[in-house]
Amino acid sequence: MTDRIIDLLFETDAVRVSDPKSPFWYASGRLGPFYINTHFLLSNEIEALELLSIIESSSSSDRLTFPRLICEHLRKIYDRSLSFREVTDMIVKKAGDMDFDFISGGERRDFFFSILPAFILKKPHLCIFKDFQAVYSADFLSDGIHAYEANLIGKRALHIADLVTEASSYTRVWIPAIREAGATISDTIAVVDRKQGGGEILLKDGIRLQTLTQISPDFFESALAIGRITEPQYRMVLNFMQNPAEYMDVFLSENPSFIKEQIDLGGKAKERAEMAISKGYARPSDCNG
Repeated sequence: MTDRIIDLLFETDAVRVSDPKSPFWYASGRLGPFYINTHFLLSNEIEALELLSIIESSSSSDRLTFPRLICEHLRKIYDRSLSFREVTDMIVKKAGDMDFDFISGGERRDFFFSILPAFILKKPHLCIFKDFQAVYSADFLSDGIHAYEANLIGKRALHIADLVTEASSYTRVWIPAIREAGATISDTIAVVDRKQGGGEILLKDGIRLQTLTQISPDFFESALAIGRITEPQYRMVLNFMQNPAEYMDVFLSENPSFIKEQIDLGGKAKERAEMAISKGYARPSDCNG
């Protein structure tokens, strides 16, 4: 496994591993030992969130100017951010070995990684939005056009994504939008594959997935080897990956005051702890510490 992409993911906090005594709350109400925010590879969390805000506001106004505007921002970041430049160059190298006519990316975080490779490779780009609208840009030097105005019949798309989990965004929006425009897709690149079945789902649809890295035991073994995580963190992650539900049960049994402490903290910690109880992931008796 390539250590450099792993190094960059930890360096920018795109991957965070918790202290074994303080796991993260997930939106589901379960506990887990790591987070992945691939877009932090832009440089850091602050800059990634700033660009995300620009993407959100720009995509809700004039979508035909959107690709050119975001490309301008990304080019400036590429010039000053080592992490973003290296990751973009990795994607460009992979894409350079593939056969396609244009690159596509989906709202919102795909745009971080799909637009600039298209600019560098001098390929057109298709911005696909969650409402199924799509904007086609020939060169990023002028405004784009609606996908239905472009002649994409028979053209081949290469979709570039930030993260693949179960490929639900692909099957629900990205692939249908590409095919609705008359194009085909047989390849996709993702920065990170969560190894949650997305690659297999895509392959059943005739789409090959290539990634810069995969979240697997080997990933964390490499992170341990280069000093990005400790031995206790490594063991914790392996336990979680083997059985996420059992990991939470064991953690709560070994830390009987955790739920009460989280409720006492108030705010989001309290909300997630109460959600865990309501969903049966934790017992009401855990509140007694």
